[in-house]
Amino acid sequence: MLKSSKLKLRAVEPEDLDLMYIIENDTELWPCGLASVPFSHYALKQYIAECSNDIFHDRQLRLVIETPDGISVGFVDVQNYAPQHHRAEVGIVVVPEHQRQGYASEALQLLANYVSAHLGIHQLYALVPTNNQASVALFKKCGYKETATLQDWLKCPKGWQSVKVFQMIL
Repeated sequence: MLKSSKLKLRAVEPEDLDLMYIIENDTELWPCGLASVPFSHYALKQYIAECSNDIFHDRQLRLVIETPDGISVGFVDVQNYAPQHHRAEVGIVVVPEHQRQGYASEALQLLANYVSAHLGIHQLYALVPTNNQASVALFKKCGYKETATLQDWLKCPKGWQSVKVFQMIL
């Protein structure tokens, strides 16, 4: 478990099923990821049960963002892990009622410290839709550098969306 005074990052537990179900089935978030169909409780329960929480095995790592009083407020993911290049993509989501309280920036900092010190990751990157001003501001605040724009990268219900590439060298 990774901790600061403001939050902790921990492995996903079966008790996180309902929060995961809400987030994974939020169609507003689908353009940011690869989901295009709803997930069932059963499928998510299987994911939780079968996930090894070993980035070297799974090539991804999902951690719950939790307040000191035990309230789960979102997830931070490391995915597309490339061990030969020591880099991985990062994604983060905080449920709306807990946004703008510093949880996302604290979680990204804890994650960066952890993957650098314990996993040997040299670089984290994020693909952020250009119209997601809150996420653009978050990654800039956390020290990520905007290095490129990928044109028409995401197919969204209202047309194509470009993304900004943010990178952090650890």
